[in-house]
Amino acid sequence: MTDLLDFTDKTVLVVGGSSGIGNGIAQGFRGRGAAVHIWGTRASAADYDGEEGSDLEGLTYTQVDVSSSQNVDDAPLSFDTLDVLVLSQGTVIYGRGEFEMEGFEHVMDVNLTSLMACAVRCHDLIAAAKGSVITVSSTAGFQATMGNPAYAASKSAAVGLTKALAKAWARDGIHVNGIAPGLVDTKLTKITTDSPERLKGSLRAIPARRLGTPQDMANAALFLASPMASYIYGQTIIVDGGIVL
Repeated sequence: MTDLLDFTDKTVLVVGGSSGIGNGIAQGFRGRGAAVHIWGTRASAADYDGEEGSDLEGLTYTQVDVSSSQNVDDAPLSFDTLDVLVLSQGTVIYGRGEFEMEGFEHVMDVNLTSLMACAVRCHDLIAAAKGSVITVSSTAGFQATMGNPAYAASKSAAVGLTKALAKAWARDGIHVNGIAPGLVDTKLTKITTDSPERLKGSLRAIPARRLGTPQDMANAALFLASPMASYIYGQTIIVDGGIVL
């Protein structure tokens, strides 16, 4: 039987693939044979050496600050074909920083506007390959987050954008779907995972009784990019251990 999760000879770009969930997804595709390119914010891949949650071995790195749509338009593409585009960029501001307009707008630029900018930039290559676009949103797109209005709004909007692009681009042969991670131990969630009391409370709310891992998210992304998901369009799969049930 053909291995439906074999991505040999496929090219993948993971935006935000330098750390955390994006890095787990990037390495997941590399482990299945793909040539994987990643975009990150630091000057070079070496700037991530030794950082927890960053494994850039075997990945082709390009610095692109996606908070500016112009940067996305100007970014060099280190590939001639593209089969899978994973949009895993994201940021959050704690301490009520998202209630200030500067903070709110920055989070929206990274978490929402850049998704559209990257998708449009790569549209023609993905269409030529009859490939897949996968957005990475959050369970915050399905339930309220009291202290982070921009994060919540951007993730809700990402779910809607996934539906809209799926419907618009299906005629081009492009599959657009998404995943919505729950609580995953990354640098963005350290405010919870580094606090024993907060972590204890969070784990009580997760039916699976464990945090999610970048590999859990990679598994979902691999499925959505595979032939097994060939008749799935515009769906955002919640990968959260049951937390929103």
